[in-house]
Amino acid sequence: MTTDYLKKILTARVYDVAIESPLDLAPTLSARMQNRIYFKREDMQSVFSFKLRGAYNKMANLAPAQIRRGVICASAGNHAQGVALSAARLGCRAVIVMPTTTPQVKIDAVNSRGGEVVLFGDSYTDAYQHALTLEKKLKLTFVHPFDDPDVIAGQGTIAMEILRQHSAPIHAIFVAIGGGGLIAGIAAYVKAVRPEIKVIGVQTADSDAMARSIAAGRRVTLSDVGLFSDGTAVKLVGEETFRLAKQYVDEIIIVDTDAVCAAIKDVFQDTRSILEPAGALAVAGAKEYVERSRLTKKPIKNETLVTIACGANMNFDRLRLVAERAEVGEAREAVFAVTIPEQRGSFKRLCQLIGPHGVTEFNYRINDEKVAHVFVGIQIANRDESGKISRDFEKHGFRTLDLTHDELAKLHIRHLVGGKSALAENEMVYRFEFPERPGALMRFLDSMAPGWNISLFHYRSQGGDVGRILVGLQVPKKEMKAFRLFLANLGHRYWDETDNPVYKLFL
Repeated sequence: MTTDYLKKILTARVYDVAIESPLDLAPTLSARMQNRIYFKREDMQSVFSFKLRGAYNKMANLAPAQIRRGVICASAGNHAQGVALSAARLGCRAVIVMPTTTPQVKIDAVNSRGGEVVLFGDSYTDAYQHALTLEKKLKLTFVHPFDDPDVIAGQGTIAMEILRQHSAPIHAIFVAIGGGGLIAGIAAYVKAVRPEIKVIGVQTADSDAMARSIAAGRRVTLSDVGLFSDGTAVKLVGEETFRLAKQYVDEIIIVDTDAVCAAIKDVFQDTRSILEPAGALAVAGAKEYVERSRLTKKPIKNETLVTIACGANMNFDRLRLVAERAEVGEAREAVFAVTIPEQRGSFKRLCQLIGPHGVTEFNYRINDEKVAHVFVGIQIANRDESGKISRDFEKHGFRTLDLTHDELAKLHIRHLVGGKSALAENEMVYRFEFPERPGALMRFLDSMAPGWNISLFHYRSQGGDVGRILVGLQVPKKEMKAFRLFLANLGHRYWDETDNPVYKLFL
Protein backbone atom coordinates (compact mmCIF):
# COMPACT_ATOMS: atom_id res chain seq x y z
CA MET A 1 0.00 0.00 0.00
CA THR A 2 3.00 2.34 0.51
CA THR A 3 3.65 2.44 -3.25
CA ASP A 4 0.00 3.31 -3.85
CA TYR A 5 0.15 6.17 -1.35
CA LEU A 6 3.44 7.39 -2.75
CA LYS A 7 1.83 7.67 -6.19
CA LYS A 8 -1.35 9.22 -4.78
CA ILE A 9 0.65 11.85 -2.89
CA LEU A 10 2.88 12.68 -5.86
CA THR A 11 -0.18 13.17 -8.08
CA ALA A 12 -2.45 14.85 -5.47
CA ARG A 13 -4.35 17.95 -6.61
CA VAL A 14 -3.80 20.44 -3.83
CA TYR A 15 -2.04 23.45 -5.34
CA ASP A 16 -5.18 24.91 -6.91
CA VAL A 17 -5.98 26.10 -3.36
CA ALA A 18 -2.91 25.42 -1.20
CA ILE A 19 0.52 27.05 -1.06
CA GLU A 20 3.81 25.26 -0.47
CA SER A 21 4.13 26.44 3.13
CA PRO A 22 7.50 27.67 4.47
CA LEU A 23 9.76 25.51 6.61
CA ASP A 24 11.10 28.03 9.12
CA LEU A 25 13.89 27.60 11.64
CA ALA A 26 12.87 28.68 15.17
CA PRO A 27 16.06 30.35 16.47
CA THR A 28 14.96 31.09 20.04
CA LEU A 29 13.42 27.68 20.70
CA SER A 30 16.33 25.93 18.92
CA ALA A 31 18.88 27.64 21.16
CA ARG A 32 16.97 26.71 24.30
CA MET A 33 16.40 23.08 23.27
CA GLN A 34 19.95 22.73 21.86
CA ASN A 35 18.53 21.26 18.66
CA ARG A 36 17.48 22.74 15.32
CA ILE A 37 13.70 23.10 15.59
CA TYR A 38 11.77 23.84 12.41
CA PHE A 39 8.13 24.87 12.01
CA LYS A 40 6.30 23.69 8.90
CA ARG A 41 4.00 26.70 8.61
CA GLU A 42 0.64 25.20 7.64
CA ASP A 43 -0.93 27.99 9.69
CA MET A 44 -0.10 30.23 6.70
CA GLN A 45 -2.58 28.52 4.38
CA SER A 46 -5.57 30.63 3.33
CA VAL A 47 -7.80 28.82 5.85
CA PHE A 48 -5.01 28.92 8.50
CA SER A 49 -4.77 25.12 8.53
CA PHE A 50 -3.46 22.14 6.51
CA LYS A 51 -6.97 20.73 6.13
CA LEU A 52 -7.72 22.27 2.74
CA ARG A 53 -5.13 19.95 1.15
CA GLY A 54 -7.03 16.73 1.86
CA ALA A 55 -10.47 18.27 1.39
CA TYR A 56 -9.69 19.68 -2.04
CA ASN A 57 -7.86 16.55 -3.24
CA LYS A 58 -10.89 14.46 -2.32
CA MET A 59 -13.41 16.80 -3.92
CA ALA A 60 -11.33 17.37 -7.07
CA ASN A 61 -11.47 13.61 -7.66
CA LEU A 62 -15.29 13.37 -7.36
CA ALA A 63 -17.46 12.60 -10.40
CA PRO A 64 -19.24 15.60 -12.01
CA ALA A 65 -22.63 14.25 -10.86
CA GLN A 66 -21.41 14.18 -7.25
CA ILE A 67 -20.20 17.76 -7.51
CA ARG A 68 -23.58 18.86 -8.85
CA ARG A 69 -25.42 17.29 -5.89
CA GLY A 70 -23.02 18.79 -3.36
CA VAL A 71 -20.99 17.55 -0.40
CA ILE A 72 -21.33 17.23 3.36
CA CYS A 73 -18.76 16.86 6.11
CA ALA A 74 -18.38 16.78 9.88
CA SER A 75 -15.64 18.86 11.42
CA ALA A 76 -14.51 20.75 14.52
CA GLY A 77 -13.66 23.63 12.21
CA ASN A 78 -10.51 23.39 10.13
CA HIS A 79 -11.66 20.59 7.79
CA ALA A 80 -14.94 22.49 7.51
CA GLN A 81 -13.14 25.57 6.20
CA GLY A 82 -11.20 23.42 3.75
CA VAL A 83 -14.40 21.85 2.42
CA ALA A 84 -16.16 25.23 2.22
CA LEU A 85 -13.25 26.79 0.32
CA SER A 86 -13.01 23.80 -2.03
CA ALA A 87 -16.76 23.86 -2.67
CA ALA A 88 -16.59 27.55 -3.53
CA ARG A 89 -13.71 26.84 -5.92
CA LEU A 90 -15.52 23.90 -7.55
CA GLY A 91 -18.93 25.59 -7.53
CA CYS A 92 -20.90 23.12 -5.40
CA ARG A 93 -23.05 23.09 -2.27
CA ALA A 94 -21.35 22.30 1.06
CA VAL A 95 -23.21 21.38 4.27
CA ILE A 96 -20.93 21.44 7.30
CA VAL A 97 -21.92 19.69 10.57
CA MET A 98 -19.92 21.08 13.50
CA PRO A 99 -19.99 20.29 17.25
CA THR A 100 -21.77 22.88 19.36
CA THR A 101 -18.45 23.40 21.20
CA THR A 102 -16.73 24.75 18.06
CA PRO A 103 -15.13 28.20 18.60
CA GLN A 104 -17.15 30.99 17.01
CA VAL A 105 -14.14 32.08 14.94
CA LYS A 106 -14.31 28.79 13.01
CA ILE A 107 -18.10 28.92 12.56
CA ASP A 108 -17.83 32.46 11.19
CA ALA A 109 -15.03 31.43 8.84
CA VAL A 110 -17.12 28.59 7.37
CA ASN A 111 -20.16 30.85 6.93
CA SER A 112 -18.04 33.48 5.18
CA ARG A 113 -16.93 30.90 2.62
CA GLY A 114 -20.48 29.91 1.75
CA GLY A 115 -20.73 26.74 3.84
CA GLU A 116 -24.10 25.83 5.37
CA VAL A 117 -23.34 25.27 9.07
CA VAL A 118 -25.33 22.76 11.16
CA LEU A 119 -24.37 22.60 14.85
CA PHE A 120 -24.85 19.23 16.56
CA GLY A 121 -23.38 17.35 19.56
CA ASP A 122 -20.47 18.02 21.92
CA SER A 123 -17.65 16.35 19.94
CA TYR A 124 -16.55 15.48 16.44
CA THR A 125 -17.96 11.96 16.83
CA ASP A 126 -21.43 13.32 17.65
CA ALA A 127 -21.31 15.65 14.64
CA TYR A 128 -20.06 12.82 12.43
CA GLN A 129 -23.01 10.55 13.23
CA HIS A 130 -25.46 13.38 12.47
CA ALA A 131 -23.68 14.13 9.18
CA LEU A 132 -24.11 10.50 8.07
CA THR A 133 -27.85 10.82 8.66
CA LEU A 134 -28.02 14.06 6.65
CA GLU A 135 -25.89 12.54 3.88
CA LYS A 136 -28.61 9.99 3.08
CA LYS A 137 -31.47 12.42 3.62
CA LEU A 138 -30.03 15.15 1.35
CA LYS A 139 -28.26 12.77 -1.11
CA LEU A 140 -24.92 14.51 -0.67
CA THR A 141 -21.38 13.06 -0.91
CA PHE A 142 -19.56 12.72 2.41
CA VAL A 143 -16.05 14.19 2.58
CA HIS A 144 -14.36 12.52 5.54
CA PRO A 145 -11.90 14.68 7.51
CA PHE A 146 -9.32 11.92 7.86
CA ASP A 147 -10.35 8.34 7.05
CA ASP A 148 -10.21 8.52 3.25
CA PRO A 149 -7.26 7.67 0.92
CA ASP A 150 -7.65 10.87 -1.13
CA VAL A 151 -7.77 13.00 2.04
CA ILE A 152 -4.74 11.17 3.47
CA ALA A 153 -2.84 11.67 0.20
CA GLY A 154 -3.64 15.38 0.20
CA GLN A 155 -2.22 15.77 3.71
CA GLY A 156 0.79 13.70 2.68
CA THR A 157 1.92 16.46 0.30
CA ILE A 158 3.23 18.23 3.42
CA ALA A 159 5.86 15.50 3.81
CA MET A 160 6.75 15.78 0.13
CA GLU A 161 7.42 19.49 0.62
CA ILE A 162 9.45 19.00 3.81
CA LEU A 163 11.84 16.51 2.21
CA ARG A 164 12.25 18.77 -0.80
CA GLN A 165 12.81 21.85 1.35
CA HIS A 166 15.29 20.16 3.70
CA SER A 167 17.51 17.62 1.95
CA ALA A 168 19.95 17.42 4.88
CA PRO A 169 19.45 14.79 7.63
CA ILE A 170 16.28 15.03 9.72
CA HIS A 171 16.11 13.19 13.03
CA ALA A 172 12.32 13.28 13.45
CA ILE A 173 9.09 14.86 12.24
CA PHE A 174 6.46 15.60 14.91
CA VAL A 175 2.79 15.52 13.96
CA ALA A 176 -0.41 16.22 15.92
CA ILE A 177 -2.93 13.37 15.88
CA GLY A 178 -6.70 13.66 16.04
CA GLY A 179 -8.31 11.17 13.69
CA GLY A 180 -4.94 10.38 12.12
CA GLY A 181 -5.22 11.70 8.55
CA LEU A 182 -2.26 14.07 8.79
CA ILE A 183 0.18 11.63 10.35
CA ALA A 184 -0.98 8.77 8.09
CA GLY A 185 -0.17 10.78 4.96
CA ILE A 186 3.12 12.11 6.29
CA ALA A 187 4.28 8.71 7.60
CA ALA A 188 3.36 6.87 4.41
CA TYR A 189 5.43 9.27 2.30
CA VAL A 190 8.41 9.61 4.67
CA LYS A 191 8.80 5.88 5.23
CA ALA A 192 8.69 5.26 1.47
CA VAL A 193 11.30 7.91 0.64
CA ARG A 194 13.47 8.46 3.75
CA PRO A 195 12.66 5.61 6.18
CA GLU A 196 15.48 6.59 8.55
CA ILE A 197 13.49 9.68 9.64
CA LYS A 198 11.36 9.08 12.71
CA VAL A 199 7.70 10.03 12.48
CA ILE A 200 6.41 10.84 15.96
CA GLY A 201 2.78 11.53 16.80
CA VAL A 202 1.62 13.87 19.56
CA GLN A 203 -1.66 13.73 21.45
CA THR A 204 -3.13 15.35 24.55
CA ALA A 205 -3.59 13.22 27.65
CA ASP A 206 -7.37 13.59 27.44
CA SER A 207 -7.71 12.85 23.69
CA ASP A 208 -5.30 9.99 23.09
CA ALA A 209 -7.44 7.58 21.05
CA MET A 210 -4.65 6.69 18.61
CA ALA A 211 -2.10 5.96 21.34
CA ARG A 212 -4.58 3.73 23.17
CA SER A 213 -5.60 2.02 19.94
CA ILE A 214 -2.02 1.17 18.96
CA ALA A 215 -1.30 -0.10 22.48
CA ALA A 216 -4.41 -2.31 22.35
CA GLY A 217 -3.82 -3.49 18.77
CA ARG A 218 -7.34 -2.40 17.79
CA ARG A 219 -9.30 0.83 17.51
CA VAL A 220 -10.41 2.01 20.95
CA THR A 221 -13.35 4.38 21.40
CA LEU A 222 -12.92 6.98 24.16
CA SER A 223 -15.96 7.64 26.33
CA ASP A 224 -15.20 11.37 26.26
CA VAL A 225 -12.45 13.68 25.04
CA GLY A 226 -10.85 16.86 26.31
CA LEU A 227 -11.94 19.92 24.37
CA PHE A 228 -9.05 22.34 24.94
CA SER A 229 -7.38 21.07 21.77
CA ASP A 230 -10.67 20.91 19.87
CA GLY A 231 -8.99 20.19 16.54
CA THR A 232 -7.78 16.82 17.82
CA ALA A 233 -10.79 15.94 20.03
CA VAL A 234 -11.66 12.62 18.35
CA LYS A 235 -13.16 9.67 20.22
CA LEU A 236 -12.43 7.05 17.52
CA VAL A 237 -9.60 7.20 14.98
CA GLY A 238 -10.08 6.12 11.36
CA GLU A 239 -9.80 2.54 10.21
CA GLU A 240 -7.32 3.35 7.43
CA THR A 241 -5.43 5.94 9.48
CA PHE A 242 -5.06 3.42 12.31
CA ARG A 243 -3.66 0.84 9.90
CA LEU A 244 -1.10 3.28 8.52
CA ALA A 245 -0.15 4.71 11.92
CA LYS A 246 0.33 1.24 13.38
CA GLN A 247 2.60 0.34 10.47
CA TYR A 248 4.65 3.52 10.06
CA VAL A 249 4.55 5.76 13.16
CA ASP A 250 7.58 5.29 15.41
CA GLU A 251 6.00 6.47 18.67
CA ILE A 252 3.33 8.71 20.16
CA ILE A 253 4.10 11.31 22.82
CA ILE A 254 1.43 12.47 25.27
CA VAL A 255 1.39 16.07 26.53
CA ASP A 256 -0.86 18.06 28.86
CA THR A 257 -2.63 21.41 28.58
CA ASP A 258 0.21 23.31 30.25
CA ALA A 259 2.73 21.96 27.74
CA VAL A 260 0.49 22.98 24.82
CA CYS A 261 0.08 26.50 26.23
CA ALA A 262 3.84 26.80 26.62
CA ALA A 263 4.31 25.64 23.01
CA ILE A 264 1.87 28.30 21.76
CA LYS A 265 4.01 30.89 23.54
CA ASP A 266 7.22 29.42 22.07
CA VAL A 267 5.89 29.70 18.54
CA PHE A 268 4.74 33.26 19.19
CA GLN A 269 8.17 34.27 20.45
CA ASP A 270 9.85 33.01 17.28
CA THR A 271 7.22 33.95 14.68
CA ARG A 272 4.83 36.47 16.29
CA SER A 273 2.04 34.11 15.15
CA ILE A 274 -0.49 32.52 17.47
CA LEU A 275 -1.30 28.86 16.88
CA GLU A 276 -4.44 27.13 18.12
CA PRO A 277 -3.84 24.33 20.67
CA ALA A 278 -3.95 21.53 18.06
CA GLY A 279 -1.59 23.57 15.89
CA ALA A 280 1.02 23.70 18.67
CA LEU A 281 0.77 20.04 19.69
CA ALA A 282 3.73 18.98 17.53
CA VAL A 283 5.94 21.66 19.09
CA ALA A 284 4.94 20.52 22.60
CA GLY A 285 5.76 16.93 21.61
CA ALA A 286 9.20 17.85 20.25
CA LYS A 287 10.03 19.67 23.48
CA GLU A 288 8.88 16.71 25.58
CA TYR A 289 10.94 14.36 23.38
CA VAL A 290 14.11 16.39 23.97
CA GLU A 291 13.45 16.89 27.69
CA ARG A 292 12.81 13.18 28.16
CA SER A 293 16.06 12.28 26.38
CA ARG A 294 18.03 14.43 28.82
CA LEU A 295 17.16 11.94 31.55
CA THR A 296 18.94 9.18 29.59
CA LYS A 297 22.57 8.47 28.73
CA LYS A 298 21.95 9.60 25.13
CA PRO A 299 20.33 13.05 25.18
CA ILE A 300 19.05 14.41 21.86
CA LYS A 301 21.38 17.26 20.90
CA ASN A 302 22.27 19.14 17.69
CA GLU A 303 19.64 17.22 15.72
CA THR A 304 17.09 18.54 13.22
CA LEU A 305 13.51 18.24 14.46
CA VAL A 306 10.61 19.28 12.22
CA THR A 307 7.26 20.18 13.78
CA ILE A 308 4.02 20.65 11.85
CA ALA A 309 2.44 23.97 12.89
CA CYS A 310 -0.86 22.68 11.59
CA GLY A 311 -3.43 25.33 12.52
CA ALA A 312 -3.98 28.88 13.75
CA ASN A 313 -7.75 29.18 14.13
CA MET A 314 -7.46 30.36 17.71
CA ASN A 315 -10.45 31.60 19.68
CA PHE A 316 -9.17 34.98 20.94
CA ASP A 317 -10.86 34.63 24.34
CA ARG A 318 -8.90 31.43 24.98
CA LEU A 319 -5.66 33.42 25.12
CA ARG A 320 -6.52 34.20 28.75
CA LEU A 321 -6.05 30.54 29.67
CA VAL A 322 -3.01 30.13 27.42
CA ALA A 323 -1.19 33.05 29.03
CA GLU A 324 -2.07 31.85 32.52
CA ARG A 325 -0.91 28.27 32.00
CA ALA A 326 2.09 28.82 29.70
CA GLU A 327 4.47 29.69 32.54
CA VAL A 328 3.69 26.44 34.37
CA GLY A 329 3.92 24.45 31.13
CA GLU A 330 7.34 25.87 30.40
CA ALA A 331 8.39 25.25 34.01
CA ARG A 332 8.75 29.00 34.55
CA GLU A 333 6.28 29.16 37.44
CA ALA A 334 5.96 26.95 40.49
CA VAL A 335 2.96 27.13 42.82
CA PHE A 336 3.12 26.30 46.55
CA ALA A 337 0.98 26.18 49.66
CA VAL A 338 3.22 27.23 52.55
CA THR A 339 2.23 27.04 56.22
CA ILE A 340 3.92 29.68 58.39
CA PRO A 341 3.60 30.56 62.09
CA GLU A 342 1.05 33.34 62.70
CA GLN A 343 3.58 35.59 64.41
CA ARG A 344 5.55 38.74 63.68
CA GLY A 345 8.45 38.25 61.26
CA SER A 346 7.21 34.99 59.68
CA PHE A 347 6.05 36.63 56.49
CA LYS A 348 9.35 38.47 56.12
CA ARG A 349 11.36 35.27 56.68
CA LEU A 350 9.37 33.54 53.95
CA CYS A 351 10.04 36.39 51.53
CA GLN A 352 13.75 36.24 52.35
CA LEU A 353 13.77 32.53 51.45
CA ILE A 354 12.15 33.30 48.10
CA GLY A 355 15.14 35.57 47.54
CA PRO A 356 15.85 36.66 43.96
CA HIS A 357 12.96 34.67 42.46
CA GLY A 358 10.13 36.76 41.06
CA VAL A 359 6.80 36.31 42.83
CA THR A 360 3.91 35.79 40.39
CA GLU A 361 1.16 35.45 42.98
CA PHE A 362 0.67 35.79 46.71
CA ASN A 363 -2.65 34.99 48.40
CA TYR A 364 -3.22 35.08 52.15
CA ARG A 365 -6.04 35.71 54.61
CA ILE A 366 -5.85 35.49 58.40
CA ASN A 367 -7.67 32.40 59.64
CA ASP A 368 -5.99 30.82 62.66
CA GLU A 369 -4.29 32.16 65.77
CA LYS A 370 -1.29 29.83 65.44
CA VAL A 371 -0.59 29.26 61.73
CA ALA A 372 -1.19 30.95 58.39
CA HIS A 373 -1.56 29.26 54.99
CA VAL A 374 -0.05 31.18 52.09
CA PHE A 375 -0.66 30.44 48.40
CA VAL A 376 2.39 31.61 46.46
CA GLY A 377 3.51 31.50 42.82
CA ILE A 378 7.24 31.83 42.10
CA GLN A 379 9.17 32.25 38.86
CA ILE A 380 11.63 29.42 38.25
CA ALA A 381 14.28 28.65 35.63
CA ASN A 382 13.75 24.91 35.15
CA ARG A 383 11.57 21.95 36.15
CA ASP A 384 13.84 20.81 38.97
CA GLU A 385 13.76 24.12 40.79
CA SER A 386 10.29 23.73 42.32
CA GLY A 387 11.47 20.69 44.28
CA LYS A 388 14.55 22.54 45.52
CA ILE A 389 12.48 25.53 46.66
CA SER A 390 10.01 23.23 48.41
CA ARG A 391 12.83 21.43 50.26
CA ASP A 392 14.39 24.77 51.23
CA PHE A 393 11.09 25.98 52.72
CA GLU A 394 10.76 22.72 54.69
CA LYS A 395 14.37 22.96 55.94
CA HIS A 396 13.59 26.35 57.43
CA GLY A 397 10.52 25.11 59.24
CA PHE A 398 7.79 26.03 56.74
CA ARG A 399 5.53 23.08 55.92
CA THR A 400 5.12 23.13 52.12
CA LEU A 401 2.98 21.53 49.43
CA ASP A 402 4.22 21.77 45.84
CA LEU A 403 1.03 22.48 43.85
CA THR A 404 2.68 23.04 40.48
CA HIS A 405 0.89 20.05 38.97
CA ASP A 406 -2.33 20.19 40.98
CA GLU A 407 -5.30 21.03 38.73
CA LEU A 408 -7.53 22.09 41.63
CA ALA A 409 -4.93 24.63 42.74
CA LYS A 410 -4.25 26.03 39.26
CA LEU A 411 -7.85 26.22 38.10
CA HIS A 412 -9.72 27.27 41.22
CA ILE A 413 -7.91 27.66 44.55
CA ARG A 414 -5.67 30.50 43.37
CA HIS A 415 -8.84 32.53 42.74
CA LEU A 416 -10.59 31.51 45.96
CA VAL A 417 -8.08 31.87 48.79
CA GLY A 418 -9.96 33.61 51.54
CA GLY A 419 -10.36 31.42 54.58
CA LYS A 420 -12.58 28.68 55.91
CA SER A 421 -16.18 28.86 57.04
CA ALA A 422 -17.68 27.39 60.19
CA LEU A 423 -20.91 26.94 58.23
CA ALA A 424 -19.33 24.47 55.75
CA GLU A 425 -19.84 21.43 57.96
CA ASN A 426 -19.87 18.04 56.16
CA GLU A 427 -19.04 19.76 52.90
CA MET A 428 -18.14 17.67 49.84
CA VAL A 429 -16.13 19.35 47.10
CA TYR A 430 -16.29 18.28 43.45
CA ARG A 431 -14.63 19.62 40.34
CA PHE A 432 -16.64 19.38 37.10
CA GLU A 433 -15.96 19.93 33.40
CA PHE A 434 -18.72 20.46 30.84
CA PRO A 435 -18.87 21.70 27.23
CA GLU A 436 -18.78 25.50 27.24
CA ARG A 437 -21.83 26.71 25.37
CA PRO A 438 -24.68 29.14 26.09
CA GLY A 439 -26.90 27.93 28.93
CA ALA A 440 -24.65 25.01 29.92
CA LEU A 441 -23.91 26.38 33.38
CA MET A 442 -27.60 26.92 34.17
CA ARG A 443 -28.51 23.46 32.89
CA PHE A 444 -25.86 22.01 35.20
CA LEU A 445 -27.30 23.86 38.19
CA ASP A 446 -30.87 22.89 37.28
CA SER A 447 -29.88 19.21 37.31
CA MET A 448 -29.10 19.39 41.04
CA ALA A 449 -31.72 18.54 43.64
CA PRO A 450 -33.08 21.69 45.38
CA GLY A 451 -32.38 20.17 48.81
CA TRP A 452 -28.60 20.10 48.25
CA ASN A 453 -27.03 23.22 49.70
CA ILE A 454 -24.26 24.80 47.61
CA SER A 455 -21.64 25.92 50.14
CA LEU A 456 -18.91 26.89 47.66
CA PHE A 457 -18.94 27.71 43.97
CA HIS A 458 -16.23 28.88 41.59
CA TYR A 459 -16.51 29.33 37.84
CA ARG A 460 -14.29 31.49 35.66
CA SER A 461 -14.59 31.73 31.89
CA GLN A 462 -11.29 30.67 30.34
CA GLY A 463 -12.31 31.39 26.76
CA GLY A 464 -12.05 27.73 25.84
CA ASP A 465 -14.43 25.00 24.75
CA VAL A 466 -14.82 23.50 28.20
CA GLY A 467 -16.22 25.09 31.35
CA ARG A 468 -14.62 24.25 34.70
CA ILE A 469 -16.39 24.68 38.01
CA LEU A 470 -15.66 23.86 41.63
CA VAL A 471 -18.70 23.13 43.80
CA GLY A 472 -19.01 22.61 47.53
CA LEU A 473 -22.16 20.65 48.44
CA GLN A 474 -23.90 19.74 51.66
CA VAL A 475 -26.07 16.73 50.88
CA PRO A 476 -28.29 15.16 53.58
CA LYS A 477 -27.26 11.56 54.36
CA LYS A 478 -30.63 10.22 53.28
CA GLU A 479 -30.06 11.72 49.81
CA MET A 480 -26.55 10.33 49.18
CA LYS A 481 -27.93 7.57 46.96
CA ALA A 482 -29.65 10.20 44.81
CA PHE A 483 -26.42 12.20 44.72
CA ARG A 484 -24.40 9.22 43.47
CA LEU A 485 -27.07 8.63 40.83
CA PHE A 486 -26.78 12.30 39.83
CA LEU A 487 -23.02 11.88 39.30
CA ALA A 488 -23.48 8.67 37.30
CA ASN A 489 -26.06 10.20 34.98
CA LEU A 490 -24.46 13.62 34.62
CA GLY A 491 -22.56 12.81 31.42
CA HIS A 492 -19.70 15.18 32.30
CA ARG A 493 -16.27 14.51 33.74
CA TYR A 494 -15.89 15.10 37.48
CA TRP A 495 -13.37 14.67 40.30
CA ASP A 496 -13.97 14.31 44.04
CA GLU A 497 -11.62 16.87 45.64
CA THR A 498 -12.88 16.57 49.21
CA ASP A 499 -9.64 14.98 50.39
CA ASN A 500 -7.32 17.18 48.35
CA PRO A 501 -4.77 18.70 50.79
CA VAL A 502 -4.92 22.13 49.15
CA TYR A 503 -8.69 22.29 49.74
CA LYS A 504 -8.19 21.40 53.40
CA LEU A 505 -5.52 24.09 53.78
CA PHE A 506 -7.29 27.02 52.17
CA LEU A 507 -11.04 26.37 52.10
